[in-house]
Amino acid sequence: MRQVREVLRRKHACGESERQIAAAIGISRYTVAEYLRRAAVIGITWPVPAGLDDAALEAQLFSPPFTPREALRPQPDWPRIHAELRRPGVTLMLLWQEYRAGQSEGYGYSRFCDLYAEWRGSVSVTMRQAHVAGDKLFVDFAGQTLAVVDPATGQVRPAQVFVAVLGASSLTYAEVRWSQGLADWVGCHVNAFAFFGGAARQLVCDNLKAGVTAACRYEPGINRTYQEMAAHYGTAVMPTRVRKPRDKAKVEVGVQVVERWILARLRNRRLFGLEEANGAVRELLEALNTRPMRRLGTSRRVLFESLERAALLQLPPEPYAYADWRRCRVGLDYHVEVLGHWYSVPHRLARAVVEARITERTVELFHNGSRVAAHLRSPLRHRHTTIPDHMPSAHRRHAEWTPARLRREAAAIGPAAAGMVEAVLRAKPHPVSVAVESSPDVGRETSPLRCVTGTCRG
Repeated sequence: MRQVREVLRRKHACGESERQIAAAIGISRYTVAEYLRRAAVIGITWPVPAGLDDAALEAQLFSPPFTPREALRPQPDWPRIHAELRRPGVTLMLLWQEYRAGQSEGYGYSRFCDLYAEWRGSVSVTMRQAHVAGDKLFVDFAGQTLAVVDPATGQVRPAQVFVAVLGASSLTYAEVRWSQGLADWVGCHVNAFAFFGGAARQLVCDNLKAGVTAACRYEPGINRTYQEMAAHYGTAVMPTRVRKPRDKAKVEVGVQVVERWILARLRNRRLFGLEEANGAVRELLEALNTRPMRRLGTSRRVLFESLERAALLQLPPEPYAYADWRRCRVGLDYHVEVLGHWYSVPHRLARAVVEARITERTVELFHNGSRVAAHLRSPLRHRHTTIPDHMPSAHRRHAEWTPARLRREAAAIGPAAAGMVEAVLRAKPHPVSVAVESSPDVGRETSPLRCVTGTCRG
């Protein structure tokens, strides 16, 4: 507009020709002629009216004299198209074909794509990424904590808040735990899958120590228990790159929403125990998921029911039972210490390194990927659980000579022999191994008086 004003001034105030104006301003003579022609059509000379600023002058000089045909064309339903793109296999080409099937005067494919890109740029950041339904579940712990009264001590403790967000529908799950340890991390995943009614095909997590043992862009190390849990549900763990929060922007925004819509509302409430805290979180979480989202005009729950529920993987018949893994070395007595209790393995594995899988009820021992022993977990410390089949034949034969068998054999010989054996047994107690287990798979506890080398006398 500065050049237009200068053209009008030189023409009407100075009387210069079009060639002279073009040479002075540094533009084409045909451009000068076009400026003067447009100004003559709307009746503007020099000086330009005082109330006519650059925007108004441009609107009068260069506005089209007719209504553009584009404004008369039927406009696509961009929120519906944006939601449909999250369905597996749906593309812009397919949606454009459906649009043109109902609107023969609609946009061409290239213009359709440009308009969708322009509309998508105006949507809030939480919905800019296009996620396929049932593909990804983003998980993380919130930076803020929730003050909860510990029922055991009566003290106020900061509780951790776990957040999980589905990629396509943004349906959000939140849970309160005392720590960010492996047991709480895995337990939150199990509860999240139950809340969604299915599992996503990928778990996108941060490089939390409970889940990722070695952060690497190409070959990250996944915790054994976390990997086992993912395999149980048929999903895969995909850690993000180090210091790349945009890799999990969905859960980053989900954490922010949970902090603003849930934790901020609970800041003045006195919550006793995790059960009460999770009850309060669930109430606000339901309100969050049913609240319509800005721009899309629908709620997370509605999007989940229409787009993502059917695309999730089915849950297994039984939920994952938490199991801890430990590396142990077998002793010379072919027993392994696990949490203060000793469990037997086949005697050929003496001095070998085995892996122990510890659940709430069982202890399983693996060597080179194969299970070599399984025991019921015992809460007694400094005791031994031995399976007879794990013992060498000499040890097994020696262990069979228990006091009860000695009395039985002596009684079969005669009263004198029985009296002698009874006198010997009463005179001095002898450490004798008592291995009472008929199953080769699960062992039971033995007496604390044991013999594992076969050197006991009597």
